[in-house]
This record gives sequence, structure tokens and C-alpha cells, in this order.
Amino acid sequence: MVIGALRIELYIDGNRSLKGKRQMLRSVIQRVKSRFGNVSISEVDSQDLWQRATIGVSFVSNDAPYVNSVLDQVSGFIESMGIVQIVSRDLEIIHF
Repeated sequence: MVIGALRIELYIDGNRSLKGKRQMLRSVIQRVKSRFGNVSISEVDSQDLWQRATIGVSFVSNDAPYVNSVLDQVSGFIESMGIVQIVSRDLEIIHF
């Protein structure tokens, strides 16, 4: 079993409140879930910062290159939306 864990730090430009951040983040998370149905995604840090967000994405398979490919596609999809900017991205592949 291969587990991929992706941590993405996001910058939300033009946002002025936590309510606006939650709306934008909810949109990003829902779009990722509908495009990549078998990944898990959630906000994992920076909940009190209105222009920053940290999301975690995980994916499980039996093929490490496939896990890496799917998580790269998720990262690219988030960036291509144009809603948020990716500040940093950390990917870890765990063989279990």
C-alpha cells in the first residue's frame, strides 16, 4: 500500500475576512473533490489567518508513481483555478 500526503500552503489575494476565506476555500475543496473523487482533502492549518490557508490532500493506491501523478494533478488543478496562489507544496510518499 502506498500513501501520498500533500500539504499545500495557499495565499488568498484580495480577501478581507475569514468569511470570504471560508467561501473561497470551500469552492476550491468542492471542485477538487468533484474532479478527483478518490482523494481526501481538508483545511489543516492557518484557520485564523484570513489571507492564508493550508490544505492537506491524501491519496492511497498500490502504485507510487500513480499516487505521485494524481497529487501533482491536484496541485496543478488548484493552481489553474486562479482563485488562490500556491505559496509552498510538500509531498510525501509513504510505503506501508
